[in-house]
Amino acid sequence: MKAYRAAILRFATDREPRHAAMYDEDGLLVVGPNAQGLQVVQAVGPYRALHARYPDLAVTHWSGRIIAPGFVDLHSHYPQANVIGSPAESLLPWLENYTFPEEKRFSSPQYSTEAAQFFIAELLRQGVTTALTFATSHPASVQAFFTEAHKHRMRLITGLCLMDRHAAADVLNQPTAPGKLDATEQSLLDSEALIRQWHGVDRLGYAITPRFAPSCSDAQLRGSGELAAMYPDVWIQSHAAENKAEIAWARALFPASRSYLATYADFGLLRERAIYAHCIHLDDADRALMRDTGAAAAVCPTSNLFLGSGFFDYAGADRVGFPYGLASDVGGGTSFSPFHTMLAAYYVGREGQTKPGLSLGPQHLWWQHTAGAAQALGLKGLVGNLQPGCEADFVVLNPQATPLLARRTALAANLDELLFSMIVLGDDRLVERTVISQAIESCDPMMFSFR
Repeated sequence: MKAYRAAILRFATDREPRHAAMYDEDGLLVVGPNAQGLQVVQAVGPYRALHARYPDLAVTHWSGRIIAPGFVDLHSHYPQANVIGSPAESLLPWLENYTFPEEKRFSSPQYSTEAAQFFIAELLRQGVTTALTFATSHPASVQAFFTEAHKHRMRLITGLCLMDRHAAADVLNQPTAPGKLDATEQSLLDSEALIRQWHGVDRLGYAITPRFAPSCSDAQLRGSGELAAMYPDVWIQSHAAENKAEIAWARALFPASRSYLATYADFGLLRERAIYAHCIHLDDADRALMRDTGAAAAVCPTSNLFLGSGFFDYAGADRVGFPYGLASDVGGGTSFSPFHTMLAAYYVGREGQTKPGLSLGPQHLWWQHTAGAAQALGLKGLVGNLQPGCEADFVVLNPQATPLLARRTALAANLDELLFSMIVLGDDRLVERTVISQAIESCDPMMFSFR
């Protein structure tokens, strides 16, 4: 076992998210292997109350630092790191002019590997330890990502991007040869083969990944739903109700469905472990559908602000009651940093709400990017928190990382002020170390230091 002494942030599981944070100014975190050999939290709490229970255990002291749960990013696109900050008037032109041409390059295994290496390194540098991300429509992109994720023993989830119409021909770059399967059938066969190869390997997970309804034929969506029924423990990820032009397109393509979101339900793609990015333009019937099926929304504030898509309705989500969590949405999103994402969510909470002037408190913002996102993924009690039994993925934060941070955090009169000052002023410099639980013979955590 290993022990770490510092201030410790975690979340109570029996409190309302806006007031769930627990904070020990002088805390002790004890981690050790569980029955499967994975490093998990064995004990956590005030140092004075715990240290006597472990008299022979060497303690690593991180004075002036804060140990916090690793961040959970509920939606991103690992192949889009190169298109962050590309100018476009809205979502659909952005996809056509930047995203699809870039994703075409992922037919190359070498290009996919280099992109996966960069993306995973950037997650770790920013303190993200669990992520649900898109690959491209090329199996090579999925293989590369899982291979790199496995090396780092991270809990990462991805899947082959399913798209068999409209922009698909330009992106796939794989014209169907005479006598071979068409793109729809091949994509579903490839998806199942990748599920069998990678899902549940160490900490890896597979997500059935229709890009969005307009890019998928009825046959591909139907096949996706059949795969989801065959493999109920895999994830599902897609996009819904992000942009008004996209919604009009989806409604024209699927007129029999009650709404854009309901299209996915009609094909068996709304259930627990189904994550839909954006979910901005929903009505209460859609919100009730999310609630009743157990599907969750990935809130992507930097992307929605950058592309002018709209504002996630926090008040509506809480009124009807369905799960959600925060996401970077790289590369429509403008930053890998959870601090930038939380700050953008704060802005969204003050604008465009059915409840004017809604204020998202710092505890709730931080919960959305850790324990809340983990709960939306169906991973409550495993990641996104530092309660006993949780996997030992955590970050070490230095609240003195910059002169302004040091000045402001020193003046914090309570926990909310401390958390909020880090949300407003924080970036990658705040993350001093990222620690990943391991399931290897030594059971030592994998530690990445950045300062």
